[in-house]
Amino acid sequence: MSSKVSSFLRFKCINQRKSINEFSISCQFSSKVQNSCSFQQPPLTEPLPNLPNILYSSPNKNSVKTEITKLSNGIRVATESSHGEFCTVGVGINSGCRYEASYPNGVNHFLEKLAFSSTVNFPGVNQVIDEIEKYNGLSDAQCSRDVTMYAASANRKYVDNIIKVLGDVILRPKITDDEVMSAKKMIQFEHDTLMLRPEQDILLENLVHMAAFKCNTLGMSKLCPLENVEKINRKILMTYLKNHFVPDRIVVGGVGVDHQQLVESVQRYFVEEKPIWSNEKLETIAVDNSIPQYIGGIIMDNCEIPPFPGPSGLAVLSHLVIGLESIPMVGKQQDFVASCVLNLMMGGGGAFSAGGPGKGMYTRLYRNVLNRYGWLFNATAYNYAYVDGGLFCIHSSAEPQYVNNLVKVIVQEMVNMTGSIQREEFLRAKKQLQSLLLMNLEARPIIFEDMIRQVLATGYRKKPEELLQDIENVTEEDIIRIAKQMIDTPLTVVARGDVRQLPAIEEIQELMSMKPRGKFFGRF
Repeated sequence: MSSKVSSFLRFKCINQRKSINEFSISCQFSSKVQNSCSFQQPPLTEPLPNLPNILYSSPNKNSVKTEITKLSNGIRVATESSHGEFCTVGVGINSGCRYEASYPNGVNHFLEKLAFSSTVNFPGVNQVIDEIEKYNGLSDAQCSRDVTMYAASANRKYVDNIIKVLGDVILRPKITDDEVMSAKKMIQFEHDTLMLRPEQDILLENLVHMAAFKCNTLGMSKLCPLENVEKINRKILMTYLKNHFVPDRIVVGGVGVDHQQLVESVQRYFVEEKPIWSNEKLETIAVDNSIPQYIGGIIMDNCEIPPFPGPSGLAVLSHLVIGLESIPMVGKQQDFVASCVLNLMMGGGGAFSAGGPGKGMYTRLYRNVLNRYGWLFNATAYNYAYVDGGLFCIHSSAEPQYVNNLVKVIVQEMVNMTGSIQREEFLRAKKQLQSLLLMNLEARPIIFEDMIRQVLATGYRKKPEELLQDIENVTEEDIIRIAKQMIDTPLTVVARGDVRQLPAIEEIQELMSMKPRGKFFGRF
């Protein structure tokens, strides 16, 4: 053996002995540290000694008070104080696609596209938007099924200027033929875009309401049907505005504004200045205040869902929504709150989730469905609540060959809602709902929307503390009772994509008679 090789071996052995010695010394040191720490640090279950008592701040009840004033013509003005330099003001109207029975379906879709266009006092193109931006403002308009909202967030010094613009936008829009033609093109483009998107949420939400309420009231399509695009013109739109944008259906709200100042501005621009249709000869049509009748049924659209663009490797999915009649917001308040807790307890989501953990991954649809069946891509529970109706449903998706199994899995989970509830999942759902409520109410625009919707529905706004207590008062028995009540209602089924393996609705309804089972119930 050469001297170089023997020297190398001796060097390697010496280094190995050093490493072993250093490792043993470090283990002894860490052991001593652990032993010393275990005696010095108190357990987390005991408070630290020698600390002063904690003094919690108490909320000022006057700071969350909602002031409401009814003007001479019937318009209600609601405000709530808020800190900061900016405010949110806007208008909520009892209007939406549910009131379109006497009109071509799609009027509100047009009005949403025409929002913040030219008005009597702001006739130029984009003049309304330029005026709002002049006061550091942002504006938005949304037409839902039962409420239409126009809102703007701006510097609170310019509340009067913003209300002047909103008064013109709502009561004095010009709605020119060019603007109507532009709205038609936007609606056509939106329809074409929805048909090309792999995401199906907007279409499925629309279809499940149409199936549940048989195309009346809440079942009217929120998206303008293509056959109605050419039917809707300025006269129809103005006739709808005249009959629905009336004072007793309007609430003007503000968060972070002085109440008396807002009342004076509303009086000036919503009462003293007359609407544009007062000078036009338009037909008077009674408002359709029919109560929604939940019927149930099936809409099956056997079509080709567009794939995700690019080399994503994601499968082309078939989508299924199974729904039941739920609890309305007004009436049985405690049952409505219980239905919200049930929705959080079911939870769910997609198989792929951006961000860290903690987004409802302990809910039933995650634990019993998504974590168990690898072929299932999405399972999410939704609870749509309205003043006089409600719809609870689960949206799920999988590859076409699993559609039959998908129905069985989702139906069994809906049936399991009537079975026993683990105390831990029940308490977690209540805390999650309370946390979600408080987190959302930290945003000024959400406070505004919540205030407007409550005043439109009930005439007053319930304080967050009351809602938290209502959630706390929900019991396991309440959940099981309303779950059984929902299971007894007719079934609503919407399927889109390659759904050739979908069972008949009678077979799905028969599956609903199964008994609730445990956590897992077998493989498909």
